[in-house]
Amino acid sequence: MASERELRKRIRSIKNIGQVTRALEAVSASKVRKAQARVLATRPYSIKAWQVLLHIASQGGTLSDLHPLLEVRPEIQTGTVVLFTSDRGLCGAFNTHMARRALEFVRLSPWPVRFVSVGRKGRDILYRTGQQIDAEFANLTETPSIMDVTPIARTVMDDFLRGRVDVVYLAYMDFVNTLMQRPVVKRLLPLRPTLAEDQAVAEFLEDDSEGAGGQGEFLYEPSQAAILNEILPRFTELQIYQAALESVASEHSARMVAMRNATENAAALVDELTLVRNRVRQAGITAELLDISGGVEAMSQVRARAR
Repeated sequence: MASERELRKRIRSIKNIGQVTRALEAVSASKVRKAQARVLATRPYSIKAWQVLLHIASQGGTLSDLHPLLEVRPEIQTGTVVLFTSDRGLCGAFNTHMARRALEFVRLSPWPVRFVSVGRKGRDILYRTGQQIDAEFANLTETPSIMDVTPIARTVMDDFLRGRVDVVYLAYMDFVNTLMQRPVVKRLLPLRPTLAEDQAVAEFLEDDSEGAGGQGEFLYEPSQAAILNEILPRFTELQIYQAALESVASEHSARMVAMRNATENAAALVDELTLVRNRVRQAGITAELLDISGGVEAMSQVRARAR
């Protein structure tokens, strides 16, 4: 059993760690609220852009003739998954769950899959599992802007337009609430306005789809193709941006919960070690009292013999 001095040092060390984890929990809680506000702020533009796509799709004709980002390839040869993870740890099983979901998608895919990694933790996992990584992005800011994700969008759009890949998916942690995040893999390209069930960030687009198709026929100026040529690249970037915001909010939420659990575990461990320390101290005091009593008894016997 450890000595009282060693236990005192351990208790002091655990208390210091508990203070750090409590501070990290407070910081993450503040960042979660800000990240959630940014997630909600991008939705109005997404809904309006999606409404335009639905209106154009309802006019008839072949969408793939209007813009190549709408082209559905008859046979899929290769796919790309854009995997969003964090650059730092201390967020529980956030990165593990996200990478496991992406690798499960790869295992079930009937065609080869390559990756675009966003975040160092996911990149490391992909390297360890021997996956093909076409591009990697790291050190995104904690408050990413649309300009931060534009290189990612340009990379996957160029690959799709050049025919290097036939389908592109986003793998990110969907922020449900503070205590719940869900790893999802959603389609990014090709865009299919009439089939939004598996489209990226479609949970809030589907709710608004009813009012988009029943408002009559529109005349578009200068043309449908010109409008799509402006909207589709931006909407693709916006989907990636939305996924990045969802991932950042989920990361901060996972880190907040992990740090809260660490703080509670530290407090419980301090209580347990305090009881052990008290037992050790009590045992030491008892041993000292026994030594004193034994010494007094020995002196009494010596005095009795001397008389």
